[in-house]
Amino acid sequence: MKISKNFYSGFCFFNESELFSEYLITNDFTISGFSYGAIKAFEEALNSKERVDRLQLFSPAFFQNFDEKFKRAQLLYFKKDEDTYIENFLKNVVYPKEIDISKYFKKETAKELEELLFYEWSENKLQKLVDKGTIIEVYLGEKDKIIDSLKVKEFFKNYATTYYIKNKGHLL
Repeated sequence: MKISKNFYSGFCFFNESELFSEYLITNDFTISGFSYGAIKAFEEALNSKERVDRLQLFSPAFFQNFDEKFKRAQLLYFKKDEDTYIENFLKNVVYPKEIDISKYFKKETAKELEELLFYEWSENKLQKLVDKGTIIEVYLGEKDKIIDSLKVKEFFKNYATTYYIKNKGHLL
């Protein structure tokens, strides 16, 4: 979900951009997104007719290194008990920190989770965005419990400046 002109929220989040204030660039020519919102921010930057100088992706939802069985199991667990799934998900999002993120919570649906899990980042699309002159920055936490930050770093290395932040998790 887009919460402002230039920031897209993560799965089960709303208005959480302040959590990234240390890194976030806010101007008319930068688009940013966290987790699921990184997918939305990327597609917006790619398809925008407006000038986009910079794309900031915070812990982008990247599950193409997981098999179909894993993704289907995640959806099944979510549909079986949404509240427990989301509770565990939010604990993993803040790890290794212990911060209260309840004010940013927004319940999502299985449809959004499915889109997040099955989204395929395309090297061709990344190159197209780079060719348009957009600088791509990817921010990853070393201790991320949601995505494999090393695999994400490896995937984006030819298209983006990657900031691999030691001793940080999904929320950096």
